[in-house]
Amino acid sequence: MEVFYYVVFGALSAIVAGLELGKSGKDRVATTSAFNSFKNNYVLVYSLMMSGDWLQGPYVYFLYSQYGFDKGDIGRLFIAGFGSSMLFGTIVGSLADKQGRKRACITYCITYILSCITKHSPQYKVLMIGRILGGIATSLLFSAFESWLVAEHNKRGFDPQWLSITFSKAIFLGNGLIAIVSGLFANLLAENLGFGPVAPFDAAACFLAIGMAIIMSSWSENYGDPSDSKDLMAQFKVAAKAIASDEKIALLGAIQSLFEGSMYTFVFLWTPALSPNEEDIPHGFIFATFMLSSMLGSSIASRLLARKLKVEGYMQIVFSISAVTLVLPVVTNFLVPPSSVKGGTISFGGCLQLLGFCTFEACVGIFWPSIMKMRSQYIPEEARSTIMNFFRIPLNLFVCVVLYNVNAFPITVMFGMCSIFLFMAAILQRRLMVVSDLHKSSTKAQEMIGEDEPLNP
Repeated sequence: MEVFYYVVFGALSAIVAGLELGKSGKDRVATTSAFNSFKNNYVLVYSLMMSGDWLQGPYVYFLYSQYGFDKGDIGRLFIAGFGSSMLFGTIVGSLADKQGRKRACITYCITYILSCITKHSPQYKVLMIGRILGGIATSLLFSAFESWLVAEHNKRGFDPQWLSITFSKAIFLGNGLIAIVSGLFANLLAENLGFGPVAPFDAAACFLAIGMAIIMSSWSENYGDPSDSKDLMAQFKVAAKAIASDEKIALLGAIQSLFEGSMYTFVFLWTPALSPNEEDIPHGFIFATFMLSSMLGSSIASRLLARKLKVEGYMQIVFSISAVTLVLPVVTNFLVPPSSVKGGTISFGGCLQLLGFCTFEACVGIFWPSIMKMRSQYIPEEARSTIMNFFRIPLNLFVCVVLYNVNAFPITVMFGMCSIFLFMAAILQRRLMVVSDLHKSSTKAQEMIGEDEPLNP
């Protein structure tokens, strides 16, 4: 393996260690033992759930290619996953508000385990079924768990500000350390031990089963609106009304769709971007490096949130930086001559892109706890899972359109489009801050008028 990969990984490791060890009193919040126990239980479960997801990440594209499918065939498999998340996942995820968030989390485990099992088959139809199941599971992963946490946190009477601590710790471990270990473990299983690219999926199923056992034994059930009069269509109407009537929720949904749509497109494109001439790159190690970058971002986010900096303010900068990083492949394509050697080592242009991609992943690490914090503030509890899955409809539609046309446009065009969308997210984030400040000022003025009314009959 080239020294370059070790240098990047080592430098990122040193920065993350320095940030974590250098935390001062301003970066820490005093909490209770009851909250710490609750937080640790959730972080453990979330980490197991994410390990089940991250173990699959480095080898999804590679496994499909090993089965003999070209980029177009693989693109259609990815489309099936995102399309499933948009259609079936939205319905299943929305049922969490009605039928219970704990049940939805257990459903995620079962669905994803079944998806992992399908990876043993080289049959395209079986793999397609696996992608559909994976799409449903993804919707549950990014809605049911967060909805359960917010409701349970409030039900137990913990300080609302402490939610940021759980979010940051869950992302730091689940989307950081666990993802790094998962990438290295997947690399160990598939390449060093020679079990092949399907082995990480078997390991993922095992971790999901362990997490499901902990959920069943230690979590209590909670609901959004459990009233008998609310059917699924009524739940959809409540969510649609909330989005249409509150500009803050609509803006938040648009921001999330633009960023996550670009992020998922990046997940599909980073492998061919770094190896345009079939260069020999260590997929698992690069994936672990990306996750270390995400860990760096979540560490920065924990400091920002602990110091109570305005999320709506600093996220404008984050979106702008992420937009610049994804335009880097376009720039390097024009400025750096492409290599003509097939199957060699990573090119100089690839090295530059890798550094840019690491910066983008750091932005992703800041994004997750920050968007969770904003969702906890703006989304009403009675339809939290439903609204969160509504947000995923445009993002899944966007990714499906991109992947469907993956062979029609060069990779540079795809990255350029993602960069534009990220700049749009920065602009909408600015608008969200303005609207939020106006709402707070209006609410404060009304409270002051209410206090003065008894004195002025």
